Amino acid sequence: MTWFSSPAQAADRLAAAGYLADAATATTSFLAGALEKPLLLEGPAGVGKTELAKAVSRATGAELVRLQCYEGLDEARALYEWNYKKQLLAIQAYGAARAQRGTSTEGNPSHQTQPWNDLDHSIFTEEFLLTRPLLTAIRRDEPTVLLIDEVDKTDIEVEGLLLEVLSDFQVTIPELGTVAATRRPYVVLTSNASRELSEAVKRRCLYLHLDYPDAEREREILQAQVPDLDDKIAEQLVATVGRLRDLELKKAPSIAESVDWARTLIALEIRNLDEKAIGDTLGAVLKHASDQERAVKELRLDGRRKP
Repeated sequence: MTWFSSPAQAADRLAAAGYLADAATATTSFLAGALEKPLLLEGPAGVGKTELAKAVSRATGAELVRLQCYEGLDEARALYEWNYKKQLLAIQAYGAARAQRGTSTEGNPSHQTQPWNDLDHSIFTEEFLLTRPLLTAIRRDEPTVLLIDEVDKTDIEVEGLLLEVLSDFQVTIPELGTVAATRRPYVVLTSNASRELSEAVKRRCLYLHLDYPDAEREREILQAQVPDLDDKIAEQLVATVGRLRDLELKKAPSIAESVDWARTLIALEIRNLDEKAIGDTLGAVLKHASDQERAVKELRLDGRRKP
């Protein structure tokens, strides 16, 4: 499958899927498919890293398989695990059957038992295998976008597992052998840069740093996502969000929160983003009390938040 035929086509198809990609993003998205290399997206939270993977899925009609990373993630949650409850039931059923055979064949010891290694073989088969996102993506025959989201939140040990997947697109299951991909998925890894990823992982990926868009690009995104937004208030909102991002906040406003703010203003029929309007709707864009207090102080909204 050809994911995108050119960077220009990637930009057009992503735009049709609701994602406005700049030249660097479109080029790297094209190359990730053309070279069959994973794409590592790094940047602050809320700049559209996860959304790019979703947009590739929408634009190409591929299934999205997502592995949400977190501290403590292990192989059983990322790759596969055995259905232990089902295996236990099989063992109990096997034991009951052996007991029944033993009763019915008394006096003929050669027919009373059956080797336990037969049972070991029978409970480590596809029937008892629970696939997790990494193995699911590798085994799929249909076009697949594999999103490994917030990979920087995992423990370093998990990167060893990712190396096998990202190097050869195969995994080894001791009981079943090596499972190799028949169709390589389009792989996107995202990182908020909370810790440095290993050079081994980076070496296997194309790299793209995504930052907050400039004012013109963000205004285009807002008007694409919220078509009812007036040009004047869109310009005011983008300027205000830019000022908020310049402050030392616990969580700077993301693009998604800018869109939420725009929808909030439309719902309240606010047509001018003055100081009172900002103060009254700040909760749509800033989600920490300390951030709101700093914004009120720095933007000089004191005394204007009350209706």
